Amino acid sequence: MANFDLVIRGGTIVDGTGAERFTGDVAIKDGLIAQVGEVAGSGAEEIDATGMVVTPGFVDIHTHYDGQATWDQEMAPSSWHGVTTVVMGNCGVGFAPAKPDKHEWLIQLMEGVEDIPGTALAEGITWEWETFPEYLDALEKMPRTVDVGTHVPHGAVRAYVLEEREEPGAVPTEDDIRQMAQIVEDGVRAGALGFSTSRTVLHKDVNGVLVPGTTATAEELVELGRAMGRAGHGVFEMASDLRREWNEFEWMGNLSRETGLPVTFAALQSIAKEQPLDEQISNMRAENDNGANIVAQIALRGNGIIMAWQGTVNPFVLRPSWQAMEELPWDEKKAKLLDPAFKAQLLAEPNDYSEVAEDVKEVIFALTNGWGLMFEMDEDFDYEPPQDATVQARGTASGVAPQEYAYDMLCRDDGKGFIYFPILNYADGDLEFLLPLQHSDDTVNSLSDGGAHCGTICDAASPTFMLQHWVRDRRRGATISLENAIKRQCWDTAKLYGLEDRGVLAPGYLADLNIIDMERLKLGKPWLAFDLPAGGKRLLQKADGYVATIKNGTITFRDGKWTGATPGGLIRGPQRVEMAEAAE
Repeated sequence: MANFDLVIRGGTIVDGTGAERFTGDVAIKDGLIAQVGEVAGSGAEEIDATGMVVTPGFVDIHTHYDGQATWDQEMAPSSWHGVTTVVMGNCGVGFAPAKPDKHEWLIQLMEGVEDIPGTALAEGITWEWETFPEYLDALEKMPRTVDVGTHVPHGAVRAYVLEEREEPGAVPTEDDIRQMAQIVEDGVRAGALGFSTSRTVLHKDVNGVLVPGTTATAEELVELGRAMGRAGHGVFEMASDLRREWNEFEWMGNLSRETGLPVTFAALQSIAKEQPLDEQISNMRAENDNGANIVAQIALRGNGIIMAWQGTVNPFVLRPSWQAMEELPWDEKKAKLLDPAFKAQLLAEPNDYSEVAEDVKEVIFALTNGWGLMFEMDEDFDYEPPQDATVQARGTASGVAPQEYAYDMLCRDDGKGFIYFPILNYADGDLEFLLPLQHSDDTVNSLSDGGAHCGTICDAASPTFMLQHWVRDRRRGATISLENAIKRQCWDTAKLYGLEDRGVLAPGYLADLNIIDMERLKLGKPWLAFDLPAGGKRLLQKADGYVATIKNGTITFRDGKWTGATPGGLIRGPQRVEMAEAAE
């Protein structure tokens, strides 16, 4: 009779703590890791991992699967990239609490902020809840390939309390804030992992209206944070333009010191942020030196819009000829785009900026004219591309105007070509500025936006990119160690949210693992799928090299293919380690 459910033999174990790798076995029993090292007993199933890397399952703390998690068990694309735990409800957007007359409002907010097709959300969500605890109950009903945890989102809370009074600049009464704080406290007590908000002009609903948190006062935000403090756990998560007059770091620091809870924010090179990234980090560290616990969420590559004719954006969206045929079926639109006469007509037209909001004009101008910031996305694309790979440079080298070169790129592959536009995190033309941050305890690898930006971004592959680019292939600067990379995507992300039962390969921890062939690991080319409810589109990207992904001791993916197993569930609040007794 087998001693264990599963034994992984002879792999290179990188245990998630940052400790040096070693060769050994991992034994799994009853969903937990039972032994690590030399395992004498047998397994009901055994996997030979010789020459492979064995890691904990990845913990992705910045995703937007709030709608998808109610209808989809596979949880792609994150689950395709070794992720076994996701935290959603970030950036103040989500679907609970939700009064029946606010369903469409919440969908429009999510669609505008996160580029998730509203038609897909409207068809896919069944709205089995009104309160936030009821939303958690609904999530708990469906098993998945991954565990899901979530924040209480500011936008939904404000809409629930203020109702028709919710609009930018709305000032809640003391009673409003008391009611909102109670919702947050009740949500956290029911199992939410934190509270989230957004305060950036880049986040608007489909009608161009700023998200609720943008104009909220520091007093309101602190009161909602205190509600988590009363519940005794939770992370305050925020995306913000960090305007200097808002003194964000001051109130974040005060809130953290008062409640003893962590505050985390999106730290990026961004044209929407008044403070440069090094100033953001410096201000954070000044507060932390004074007893605060603020953590910067950093992305691992340029936050890049992937532009395509069938995507959400392309450089020609403000040309009259494009706008005149934008709603046509794809076959008709493609015929026009491949017509030389139409191409000449469109390229001769100026962009029409008359309807562009003033606060995003700089971004939109770069989107439609930034040929020196856009890159040709070919088969073996390097996400740290040099300047000679820009549309500007390659067009000039080919003797073609940059806009024509861009047009032709998008027409490749029967109209399915891509342009990469790293609108954030690539101001220096390389990723060198991220190198020291990946060795800092006050930063955490994040901002994959899994499940979101369906027609523009595909960063749910961030864990794979970390291993392929930062650990193995980087040519324009130093790499990072495999041990550090795994720690940052496993234990560091898990412990920030109090998920102390995962992210480490040791007895008693959840049996969430990846077996990876590092030599074969490779990101595939993104593609646009139309597989969301109501035929909604989303950018997807797979990877070679994942031999197996295991969740709670059950193999969920073999060689990149879903086994159909759904051992994942809902996370309610902080989790502690169960110390398993090593089997004889």
